[in-house]
Amino acid sequence: MSKAPSEIQRAPITPESRESEPRREQTLTAPGAPSPTIGSAPDRTGTPAPAKRRDAYFDNVKYLAIVLVAVAHAWEPVMDGSRTARALYMVVYTFHMPAFILVSGYFSRSFDMSSAKVKRLVTGVVVPYVLFETAYSLFKRYAGGEADTSVTLLDPLFLTWFLIALFIWRVTTPLWQSLRHPLPVALAIAMLASVSPGIGDDLDLQRVCQLLPFFVLGLLMKPEHFQLVRRREVRLLSLPLFAGAAVFAYWAEPHMRLGWFYRSNSAQEMDFQWWTGPVMTLAMFGCAMLLTIAFLAWVPRRHMWFTVLGAGTICGYLLHGFLVKGAGYYGLFDRYEWLSGPVGLVVVSVVAAVAVTLLCTPPVRRALRFATEPDMNWAFRRSPAKR
Repeated sequence: MSKAPSEIQRAPITPESRESEPRREQTLTAPGAPSPTIGSAPDRTGTPAPAKRRDAYFDNVKYLAIVLVAVAHAWEPVMDGSRTARALYMVVYTFHMPAFILVSGYFSRSFDMSSAKVKRLVTGVVVPYVLFETAYSLFKRYAGGEADTSVTLLDPLFLTWFLIALFIWRVTTPLWQSLRHPLPVALAIAMLASVSPGIGDDLDLQRVCQLLPFFVLGLLMKPEHFQLVRRREVRLLSLPLFAGAAVFAYWAEPHMRLGWFYRSNSAQEMDFQWWTGPVMTLAMFGCAMLLTIAFLAWVPRRHMWFTVLGAGTICGYLLHGFLVKGAGYYGLFDRYEWLSGPVGLVVVSVVAAVAVTLLCTPPVRRALRFATEPDMNWAFRRSPAKR
């Protein structure tokens, strides 16, 4: 039987994937971020392209967002005993992936299915998905001791879902750009997905559909919109907004299911009545946009010490999951119970932030280029020379 949201009690986070709650037989799988917006593959067509000057603001956005992703993942094994930590987790999860996806959509505006763009999509998104989906499956099988774990590309494991989602969103970009009112259509699809348990788990299509509006909104954005977001008045208004969000999350935490933030299940699968799906879809979209604007307003515009790391966030995103999962497989959080206390939460947060920062550095990016930016000229036809 379904029950109203007010009757839902706190849902514990299962150790398997503390990010996707609940999947039919389990209760809770994640992000991250990132893609060609996080570090896209260069165009190796043989003709040197003119160097483009990177925008420090967007590199700063990507780095700070990936830090939030890593810290939130690190909180998952230790936050159950703290109402404050769970409330902060809810606030972060409301906007960190929507912000990533919106920026991804913004940088996908020029995607037109040309041969060069398709090649970059394959080398920068599809290949990393195949390699890291396989790597995480094998890591779970051997390091996690789950010998029955199969290697499949149809059911994204942990944070690899974002790559396959980005592929689907980007391939459909020409469609969204041809519609007269793309955002209402995307919101309608998200609301319908929230009441459609039959969608299933293949390619994490629930997430693909429910997070689609943020990507479509990014496609519609223009540089002047980001200029408006960075105005002084918006920065000042964002402070009470974040404070109010934290207070509300603390109040709502005992009654809120984390599945609403992960968007990986329909309302019926979370034991809610069907009509709560569309209502929560719109409510979560509105809350996510307010907090995303507040976040973007405070991102520095100038070149910072961490700006250079924005080009390597794909590495930080894909690699930090091994650290979080490895710590869980090793039993680190169970062995040191003090990590669930206030001091432990601070330590976990700092370690996660430092670790993902190191994983975004240029040496790591160069070492991982074979997987995130592979040279695959051998697999593609040479484009005919223009006359």
